[in-house]
Amino acid sequence: MLSETLALITIRAASNDDRERVFALVSSVLKEYGLEPDPETTDSDLRDIEANYLARGGIFEIIEDHEENLLGSIGIYPIDETTCELRKMYFVGRIRGLGLGKHILQRAIDRARELGFKRMILETSSKLEAANKLYFKFGFRPVTSDHLASRADRAYSLDL
Repeated sequence: MLSETLALITIRAASNDDRERVFALVSSVLKEYGLEPDPETTDSDLRDIEANYLARGGIFEIIEDHEENLLGSIGIYPIDETTCELRKMYFVGRIRGLGLGKHILQRAIDRARELGFKRMILETSSKLEAANKLYFKFGFRPVTSDHLASRADRAYSLDL
């Protein structure tokens, strides 16, 4: 099933031309789970994807079908030379449960290693049960965070 899905999608680097669609995707998924987007703080990085991710040495990718409909997103945000943060891993409902999340998360971990990062962190909400299970399967472990985003109640870390 995953191989069929991968044949029908394109994964590419995002640009600022994609920011409105990415923000709409993030907002839509958050609202499905009773969470609110926060364009002033937590989601302000989407105002300038190129500066906040790409120019800093990170990655921001989007997943599209062959008709260029946005299906998902994922970002690797550099914190410092050794640590990056997994951000904005969101998928539209119709592609969840097909194994794409596993593929995209493994891709992000591999890319972070290639970039020389030694640790990946992330913040999430306990309401995103499937995502939390996926993080555990990949070896992420709970950590205490000094500051969590307003919609997050969990933080994880993975040694790369």
